[in-house]
Order: sequence, then C-alpha cells, then structure tokens
Amino acid sequence: MELLTHWLGKSVELELSGCKLPIQGEIIDVGQDLIVVYGNQRFVYIPLHHVQSMHVNTADDSSIVLPTPDPEMDHTNISYRKMLMNARGRFSEISIGGKTLHGYITNIMNDYFMFYSPLYHSIYVSINHLKYIIPSPTNSTPYSLSKQHFPMQPSSMSLSRTLDQQLHKMIGELVVINLGCKPYRAGLLKNADNHLLALVEADGTSLIMHTDHIQTIHLP
Repeated sequence: MELLTHWLGKSVELELSGCKLPIQGEIIDVGQDLIVVYGNQRFVYIPLHHVQSMHVNTADDSSIVLPTPDPEMDHTNISYRKMLMNARGRFSEISIGGKTLHGYITNIMNDYFMFYSPLYHSIYVSINHLKYIIPSPTNSTPYSLSKQHFPMQPSSMSLSRTLDQQLHKMIGELVVINLGCKPYRAGLLKNADNHLLALVEADGTSLIMHTDHIQTIHLP
C-alpha cells in the first residue's frame, strides 16, 4: 500500500481490464483493494485487481487543487466492500467493461450484488467483474426521472449468499448473461452445478459455461 500512497495527488491514466477507454484523473485516496480517482468532476472507485497499468499523466496541469473525498462516502479505512455498502441506495454508474449501467445497488451478498436498473430491472452483478463505480449525489435519479416515475421494484426471488447458489434458484428460467457483452449468452437455464451451468439457446443448442465468466445475469 505504501507504493500507492506515493501517488496520492498525482494526475494519472489507468488502463483497466475489459475497458476500452482509460480512466484519467487525480488519485485522492487508496485502500488495500481500492483506488479512488477524481476526474471530470466525478469520484471513480476502482477495484485494484482490474488495474492493468497506471502512469503519471504529464499532459495534465499539476496545479489543479484536489477536492476532499466525497463527503457522502465514508473514506475511513476504505475498502472495496465498504465502498459498495456506502453506495447502496445511491444512484450510481457502474461498468462491467463492455457495458455501463445506471441504477441502484440494493443488496450485497458474498460474491455478487443486486443492481436495479430502469432499463433492465433487477440484475445480479458479480463482485469480481465490477470495473468501477461512480456514485452520484444523494438526490440524483437516473434519466432525471422523478421518484414517482421510478419506483424500485426488486426481484421477488429470495437471495442466496453466493451466485452459484442463486443460479440453482433460476433453473428452469429464461436468463440473459452479460447483457450483450462477450461471452454473451441467453436461453433456458437447465442446470447449475460445481461452477458450471447448462444453457439451451433459442435454436435448441445446448452449451456449458463456467460461472467465473458471468459478469451479470438477469431474468428478462
């Protein structure tokens, strides 16, 4: 962690696994498994295990006055899981690499969290595949919708502690995996066992997929 603290206050460019565009901004905080970057007037929370490379952005003006950390987020001994807890219930932008989603974290389990989106409704998001999250101010809502036009409608399905356990509850349901991002799959979930799932696609083709490659999953 001492290695990262020397970068506090520096303007940097980060390349993240699965993201086409780099993240640019000033490092304002670091944790054991998290880095916080301020760029484009937004606070970006990035899990360290997705950082492929980071270098000082010498093209930026080094005289920029850095802001204090987001006052609505608790930065004391900040960590990835603590950040997720702080962001719960706040309108946020999240990235899973090939897809950016807007909505709310509603529940946080062992290795996944529930994200409610006005476009996709309830989505199960793998904690390991979240590239970054940008919480918005408390009073913000997606697409400037008023509260009465955007009631959160969480899934009626009870939640298990792990994503593998949750997949068992979805057996027999039509599911969409990864929202169009590779490896995208959609079909009838026939079975789930020992980190593998069996899916039947629209044309009747059967396939096996390892659950480590599930970024998101939801019921259409």
